[in-house]
Amino acid sequence: MDAAPEPSGPGAHPAIAPLFVASIFAGSFLLFLVQPMVARMALPRLGGAPSVWNSAMLVYQALLLAGYGYAHLIGRISPRAQGGVHLAVLLAAALWLPIGLIATELPADAQPALWVPWLLGLSIGPLFFAVSAQAPLLQRWYASASGGRDPYALYAASNLGSFGGLIAYPLLVEPLLAVQAQRWLWSAGYVAVILLIVGCAALLPRAPAQTTTLAQSPAPTRLAVARWVLLAFVPSGLMLAATTYITTDIVAMPLLWVIPLGLYLLSFSIAFASNRAAADIISRIAPLVVLLFGGIMVSGFESRAYLNAILALILLFTVSVALHTVMYRARPAADRLTGFYLAMSLGGALGGVFAALIAPLLFDWTWEYPLLILLAGVLVPQELLIEPLARPWSNTPQRHRIMTLAIALAMLVLVWLSLSGMAGLNDSSNRAVVFMVIAGLGLVALGHRTAFMTVLVGALVIFGGFNSAMLSLHGNARTRSYFGVYTVRATAAERQLAHGTTVHGTELIGSAAREVMPTTYYVPGSGVGQAMTAAPKLFGPHARIGVVGLGAGTLACYAQNGQRWRIFEIDPAIVRIARTRFGYLRRCLPGAEIVIGDARLALAAQPAATLDLLALDAFSSDAVPIHLMTREAFAGYARVLSPRGLLLVHISNRFIALGPVVAANARAGGWGARVFVYRPGLKPREGETVSEWIALSRDSATLAKLTAGKPGWKPLAPRAGFAGWSDDHSSILPLLK
Repeated sequence: MDAAPEPSGPGAHPAIAPLFVASIFAGSFLLFLVQPMVARMALPRLGGAPSVWNSAMLVYQALLLAGYGYAHLIGRISPRAQGGVHLAVLLAAALWLPIGLIATELPADAQPALWVPWLLGLSIGPLFFAVSAQAPLLQRWYASASGGRDPYALYAASNLGSFGGLIAYPLLVEPLLAVQAQRWLWSAGYVAVILLIVGCAALLPRAPAQTTTLAQSPAPTRLAVARWVLLAFVPSGLMLAATTYITTDIVAMPLLWVIPLGLYLLSFSIAFASNRAAADIISRIAPLVVLLFGGIMVSGFESRAYLNAILALILLFTVSVALHTVMYRARPAADRLTGFYLAMSLGGALGGVFAALIAPLLFDWTWEYPLLILLAGVLVPQELLIEPLARPWSNTPQRHRIMTLAIALAMLVLVWLSLSGMAGLNDSSNRAVVFMVIAGLGLVALGHRTAFMTVLVGALVIFGGFNSAMLSLHGNARTRSYFGVYTVRATAAERQLAHGTTVHGTELIGSAAREVMPTTYYVPGSGVGQAMTAAPKLFGPHARIGVVGLGAGTLACYAQNGQRWRIFEIDPAIVRIARTRFGYLRRCLPGAEIVIGDARLALAAQPAATLDLLALDAFSSDAVPIHLMTREAFAGYARVLSPRGLLLVHISNRFIALGPVVAANARAGGWGARVFVYRPGLKPREGETVSEWIALSRDSATLAKLTAGKPGWKPLAPRAGFAGWSDDHSSILPLLK
């Protein structure tokens, strides 16, 4: 990013540019440092679903829109008066320091869609509002104080500060500081920002309002404003869609939450920088990135979650730079600056509302993703990359129509071959050939929007769009809720429940015995299977069993007469699926007591010592709910378990080694711990999968009885130097596989 040019207007102070750059950078750094920080504070109280972050983002976007609206409104008074008003707002918001969540008790069935806006609005709303107004406000002040210099380069500094704040949190602040220290650090930064604003306000001119604040340039048309809003809408929606896509399969935590948002903010710095080279290059290749990456993201690579995440992030960043560059090229004069940023903020907020609130209610799948990709294809600049490819199009309308029709027919044939099975897309080499053909057609069509969109639509249909549409038309094969998309796939031999790329239950079909047989991670030989089978011996015929995470309801078929079962499930949609699409609950535990709500909150509401065995299996896809794996969470499990009680923790995960977390919690809470890895034999039985379970108890005799004569159980060894997770401090960086 180029530095803002030194002012040359009459009477301009030489320190104006550095002071304004420092002020706008510090405010933005602080503003976006607080986003993952407060979301991290909310985890123990609201749960760790990706939807919590999306709800938080909606709050931030609404507050940002309000701040930009305030900056636009006070632009009608003189600069000196604006300085006085804004300092008063900053000082009033300081009453909410030190930053943190308000102390309020949430019900056990608290829904993030309602409680996140409530909590965050009351907790940090005034502070966020006050700081958020500074990006447009300081740019307008800079134009006044510098004698009319172009202020738009300061927006690049603003977003560079925002990006720095986001990256600093997971890489430095979260690993090194406890939450209490983070609160005071941010509060000190807020005081520093106030001092910087005092310096900026002192340099504002004393000229009368009518000579400095009235806009002289022509007002933008309604069509221009609508275009600004649309150009901001698509990257914002893609950012939230990519966030959900990534965190569903890995972990719901700030490290991954901030990457899409950080790239989104970095795109502004590139698009609004004085040096146009990077923005122009990325804008030129954007259509091909949309085609090649966006076209295959509908289905993705099921076995390569990290590759999917990388492609999704590249797509997001490229589209954001390209569309924000279009906005920059269409920017108004400096005297219309605050209205421009207000329209941009409105588009961002609408994109968030669409992706986080409307889409989950409107669609049974993540249809917002391909729809936003199509919109991106329509909006990104179209420029030829290879000059010889322009010759077939010539300059005649007839030649143009012939080429467009030829590309459309070629795509139609390719779609027919792919959907009929003749293209053999199940074979990776054939899939690669189809991909290369689409890339070639896209290169030829580049610069001609109708032809290019024909290729993009065809790619989306071929690489997953058609299959997704068929599943949606199937009726009840898919269910979407605030917490994710669940797919039920059925064959003649089995019925399977999937969330993301992870199977959450498989029911065998064909006979009464098969339909009550525990499968996948829960087979009788698994750690949890052994514990459930041993429950009568360990706790008598009236054992009290708890399960966190219902899934398809597989564990219910370990229930025996006389036992009392309580199942804790955060998502009502999963309860409906387990009761209506699978037979485990209906056949094995028809009167199951199911508690709806976040498990940690629900267990905290249970009386002490009311469970003998608790099975913790609450993953969403492969994402880890951190708030259920902290030292404080394990203290809650100890409270609800009887003194001889047994805790089973499922830690099977493709991305994160969770054994050290449980080992650290065991050591801190006085638990004995054993780990069991179940691996099917050379001839695995139907429905078996590898699983890793940890058994914990504060009573050594209970663990001894469970593991006696079973050599697969091994002591759980702690990792040297790893302190574990707490509500005050956690990081997955040391645990990534």
